[in-house]
Formats: sequence, C-alpha cells, structure tokens
Amino acid sequence: MNKTSTALPDDDSEPAEALGWQAQKSASTRTQIIEAAIKCFIDYGYSRTTTTLIAEKAGLSRGAMLHHFPSKLAVVRAAVEHLHAKRLRAFRKAVTKPSSDRDHIRQSVEAYWGHVRHPMFVAFFELAVAARTDKELSAILRPAQEAFEKEWHRQAVEVFPEWQGRGEKFDLALDISRYVLEGMAISFLTHKETERDKRVLAYLDEKIRELAGLPAKPGRGGRKDPP
Repeated sequence: MNKTSTALPDDDSEPAEALGWQAQKSASTRTQIIEAAIKCFIDYGYSRTTTTLIAEKAGLSRGAMLHHFPSKLAVVRAAVEHLHAKRLRAFRKAVTKPSSDRDHIRQSVEAYWGHVRHPMFVAFFELAVAARTDKELSAILRPAQEAFEKEWHRQAVEVFPEWQGRGEKFDLALDISRYVLEGMAISFLTHKETERDKRVLAYLDEKIRELAGLPAKPGRGGRKDPP
C-alpha cells in the first residue's frame, strides 16, 4: 500500500511539469510572433504586413504561426494589447526614475518625449492611421485605446502626487503634454530635431509649471528673466 501511494504523486507530477513547460514554450512563441508583427508594422506598414511576413520575421513557418494566431487580425489584437502594456510600463519607469535635480515637471516632459519617439509609438501610430479606413482594425484599436488612456491617467495620478487637488488643471496638463509631444513625434517621421523643437519643449515645460502653480525655471528655452 505504501509503495503504491508513493508512486501516485510522481506519476501525476511528470505530466504537470510537461504541461508547464509546454505552456511556457507556447507563451514564448506567442510573444515572438507578436513582437515580429510589431516590427513588421514599423518596417513595412500595416497594409503590407501579412501572416507570411510575420511568420518569416518570427523565424517560424506560416503553419506554426497560424497555430497560435489563426488570422492577421488575431495577431493585431494581441499586438495592440502587448504594445499598450509595454508603453504603460515604459512611461511609469521613465517618470519614476530618480532625478538628480528633482525637477519632476522637466523629467516628465523629457520622459514622455523620449517615449513617443520610440519605435513602439511608431507602431501604434501606424495602426491608428490604418484604422481610419479599416473598420475591423478600428473595432480592435478604439476600445483598446480607451482602456489604455484610462489606465495611463490612473497611473499618472499615482506617480504625480504633487498635483493632488488641482483637478481639471492636472487633466489639462496631461492632455496638452500628450497632444503636443505626440504631434511633434509624428512630424519627426519626416524631419529631424531642430532648435524650433527645443523651444516648443521649453514652452510646454513653462505652461505645465503655470498649471501646477510652480515658478518658471530661469533661462529655459534660451530666455532669461528680466532684470
């Protein structure tokens, strides 16, 4: 009896371990496919991206890719979720990174500016433009973007405690930062950074300080305080 009862847990553990390994392998392959799809959106554009191209970029056969994602839209749905999760993690990490001058406003502007110039944002922008005329893609992207913005706002409230009690001014600061910086990042698809761009960033910094009720930093954007 003892010998039989001892053998049972071992017999059950082997399939469980194998199942766990298979699950890890499957998850790893799915991530590999998703990241390959994102690279395709960046390198070739959404309309030119096919399941065959994604599979090639992932180093898999098309059949192996279709085993995990039966269609292009299935990959897109997973890629959008993956993109949004990575963007949120990158945003939080950047704005909570210790700053030598403890200037949270400046750090936040620079962090989001770096964020929207990352290839991840290029991939998202490519999908957003394609969704304008693609109803199936729009049906995936619109609710996902609404969920992203809600979580982004929640995290912003959490990582910027100095804005507590400023209500609408905080929301306005977030919106201005987002629209200005994302718009500038889009323009970077066709031109390089100039002194004009630096002046806009300095002006944005100044306006956010006004909304936060903080004094302007002297000498920002090449300007000096009056004597």
